[in-house]
Formats: sequence, C-alpha cells, structure tokens
Amino acid sequence: MIRIQKVVLHHLSLKLKTPFESSLETVTDRESIIVEAEDQRGVVGYGEVVAFSSPWYTEETIQTCYHLLKDFLIPLVFGNSFEHPSEVQKVFKRLKRNQMAKSAIEGAIWDIYAKKQETSLALQLGGSRKEIDAGVVVGISNQKTMLNQIETYLADGYKRIKIKIKPSQDLSIVREIRKHFPNLPLMADANSSYKLTDINRLKELDQYNLLMIEQPLAADDIVDHRLLQSQIETPICLDESIVTFEDAKKAIELGSCKVINIKPGRVGGLTESIKIHDYCMDHAIPVWVGGMLESGVSRAHNIALASLENFSIPGDLSASTRYWEEDIILPEVEVRNGKIKVPIDMPGIGFGLNEQAIKKFTTKIDQFNK
Repeated sequence: MIRIQKVVLHHLSLKLKTPFESSLETVTDRESIIVEAEDQRGVVGYGEVVAFSSPWYTEETIQTCYHLLKDFLIPLVFGNSFEHPSEVQKVFKRLKRNQMAKSAIEGAIWDIYAKKQETSLALQLGGSRKEIDAGVVVGISNQKTMLNQIETYLADGYKRIKIKIKPSQDLSIVREIRKHFPNLPLMADANSSYKLTDINRLKELDQYNLLMIEQPLAADDIVDHRLLQSQIETPICLDESIVTFEDAKKAIELGSCKVINIKPGRVGGLTESIKIHDYCMDHAIPVWVGGMLESGVSRAHNIALASLENFSIPGDLSASTRYWEEDIILPEVEVRNGKIKVPIDMPGIGFGLNEQAIKKFTTKIDQFNK
C-alpha cells in the first residue's frame, strides 16, 4: 500500500547547450518541475513536469501544471492510498485533461512502487530489454549546420535521426541530407505546420525513403490525417493528436497513421502509455518514445518505457550531454555504440538525483505535507 505523506516541488531552470528550434518555437531555457513524493515509510519517488513555459506544444504550461498540482492533484493523492500505480489514473479521472501535470505525480508514484518491490521501473512496466537504441533530434537550422550535426551524431553511434521541417524548409534540406547520407534512418517532424492543401508537397517527400513524417497536420486532427495517409506512401506518425488511449484507438481504426509516438507526459502518464503500447502491438502499429527536452528524471522514465517489446523504433532518447552541460541525475544518461543501457538491475528509475545540480538550478521549492 502506498500512502503519500509529503510532496516537494523543485522548480528548475536549465539552459540548453544550444537553442532548439522547431516550426513553432525556439527553446533556449528549459523550465521544469521535479516532483518528489514520499510515502508513509519514507520511500521517495521522482517525476517531472515536462510542459513548456508557453503553450506552443500543448495547452499546458509549467504554471498551469503547478496550479493543478498544488490545488487539485496533490490533495487528491493525499486523500487516497494505492495498491498499484495504475490506480492513480482512476483517481485523477474526475479532472479533465491536464495530462502533463497528472503524468508528473503518477511517475513519482510508479518510482516509489518499483522501489518498494525492489525491482526496476522497467520490469514493473513490463519491459524486457537490457539496452535500447538511441535516436536524436536535429532542430531547424541552415543546411550546413544540420548536416554537420548529423555527421557528429552518426559518429556518436545514434541509430536514427529526426529532423524538424516546415513548408519553407523541407524538400531542399531532405534532398541535401539524402545526397550526403543515402541510407540514413531518417524521419521528419512537422509539428503541425502543414495543411491538407499541401498534399502535393508532402507527396514529394515519398521519394526520399523517410521512416515517417510526424504530425504533418493540425495538432487536434485525426480525420484529415486519414485522407493524407491514403494519398502518400510515407508512413504518418501521430504525436500531438494522441492524448489518450481512445485517440490512439480511433486513429488506428480510421487508418490515420502507421506509427504512433508515445510521450508519457502528453498522454497522462505511464499507465496510459502502456495501454497505448499494448493496443498498438495487437494491431501491428510500431511505436517509439518521444522526447520533450527533458531533464534526466523524465528521461529515466522514458528509458524504462522504451524497454517494452513494441517500441521497435529508436526513440528521442539521447545522452544527457546532448542537451545539458550538467544533468540533474547520477549517473548521467550515456550513449555507447548507439545504445543506452536500461538500469534493469536497479530499483525504481535506476538513477539518483545530483543534489548539487538540483541546488544550482532551483528557482523555488514548495513542500506539501498531508
């Protein structure tokens, strides 16, 4: 039985090593809230709020998540006890959406549960892999910079490259990348920057043998993606459109995609992520773990999730040094020969907090006691 007695919210601000640009936003400083939850026996678990400072990716922000945690979710957790972390989702169901706030505290409770069972989070989620393939994202930039970054990441052993694209920067850069790297496992992420009227332009991408094009159309769309997928050969991967298990189920039934990106923060936590993974596996839809420019805490959860069987495509799972001069976990995430070790023999998320780094990057601390 888990009864949460204390929750500490660590508000952090971390500077990215280099600005990260998509079709919607350029991120230079990454705000985050690390959720530290402690149960009645003093077992501590960690989760992370992965919302951004402004609502460019979803409607949630760091501040809306803080409000939900402080005024609704933490009181609900204090008022309930849990035999298993999957029960947290049922308690939160009365509150609509706000998936990233829910995911942060649910993740901390999953960590506590795994530690109490003296097993790894990966095993508790149903994972079986001892290592996973690493993928990396290249933000929008000039062609020379992007090609140089790809060259560097391939030398580091990354198994898959994702590039950000938009209508004003797509065909030319994809063409140039293919000229230099004809056999590169390459995918493109549009972050909803296209319309259905761009179908002829998107058809032109078919000739470049992309693994997939991620979220080309509107963030809340499933129907138009069905029409687009029927007209192009490149597999469509849905990201922002998939907020719940039901979204994934409907998208697959409609034929709106051939791949799904699962981000625990976007879908409300690890419990919902497992449901989506299992349904996709039953319907031969491959999945992969998406990234949110997270710190090591959320990255640890994502590594555990990616150890499940149907995560057959390398996810946005890169080394801590890809984004940060110093991460907030110990040991930091490393990529060796294109792979990341899953801490399957360690309890919980398998990483400890770097207290010195936490202190350095903390802007505010809130503590709540039952």
